Amino acid sequence: MSKQRSNNLIASVPMRSIGPIKIVSQEVTADISVPMATFETPLWPSTSRGARVSRLTGGINAVVVDEGMSRSVVVDAFNIQAAYDLVQDLQQRQDEIASLIPSISRFAKFKALHTQIVGSLVYIRLSIYTGDASGHNMVTAAAEALLNWILAQHPQLQYVSISGNFCTDKKVSAVNAILGRGKNVVAEIMVSRNICEEILHTTPEKIVDLHIKKNLIGSTLAGSMRSANAHFANMLLAVYLATGQDAANIVEGSQGIVHTEVREQDLYFSVTLTNLIVGTVGNGKDLEFTKNNLSQLGCDAITEPGKNARRLAIIIAATVLCGELSLLAAQTNPGELMRTHLTMERAKHNAANKEHI
Repeated sequence: MSKQRSNNLIASVPMRSIGPIKIVSQEVTADISVPMATFETPLWPSTSRGARVSRLTGGINAVVVDEGMSRSVVVDAFNIQAAYDLVQDLQQRQDEIASLIPSISRFAKFKALHTQIVGSLVYIRLSIYTGDASGHNMVTAAAEALLNWILAQHPQLQYVSISGNFCTDKKVSAVNAILGRGKNVVAEIMVSRNICEEILHTTPEKIVDLHIKKNLIGSTLAGSMRSANAHFANMLLAVYLATGQDAANIVEGSQGIVHTEVREQDLYFSVTLTNLIVGTVGNGKDLEFTKNNLSQLGCDAITEPGKNARRLAIIIAATVLCGELSLLAAQTNPGELMRTHLTMERAKHNAANKEHI
């Protein structure tokens, strides 16, 4: 008799803590070791090198510039005049719309409403504050309440969809980069010329030059959409998996821009992430390892709603900066990237073989 396979199999991903990263911001001031779950094992020492730079400088400053989760609904008004009239009505009655949102959750608060008309179709993008939750389900429930209210107020309209892709969920888009979806976070660091040379084995000028030719010009040639970075997605996925986030959100999360300058012989380096969708409560956060990791990051304290999620967003942005800085530095030196990968992979292979002897 064949052995029946369990439907509750667990997939394991290697995980290590890197750092600590020195963060100095209004919301987070601490040296923090960050858990990263990844099969891309060179990511650990590379990001740790960036973390070491943070400790040898004044640290990484980061700010949550904006936040809000979105969902778009679609209705058919049958003709353009009715579509236009609906949009005007929605703009004039935003106070009524805002009063609908708290009925969904005591943590949900109305933020904004944006509309687009295509023929007789009206796309309505609702954005709300979601406290410490990433807010996927919360904003969908809020959008459903809005949709039901619209159809009750305008019975001549026809329902099309609770999600019309004007959100945009788990897809690359200009609208998310412009209006934001999740947390918009900017992190920055000043790195002295000496540290660039001694730790990163490069110079501020080389990093700025590579950023222009790789991230800016190269990304433009590729047709990248409001995105100019080397590998934001690597760090995002690793921390997302370690902290119980919806990993598919790295699609929009990896949209972001690196900015570099030489300032008085030193390197100014920043990362801007406009679509960082993270939470510290909700689905995926009740697993033992994710609870431990969120506790390690100081993101489990009972505090004002939203503060833990903002703290996590700042930590993730700082981690992205560390990994991005280290990789760009490596790529200024011919052969360094491949040599490092081969050395690490060979060491891992040899260690695995010894275990079976």
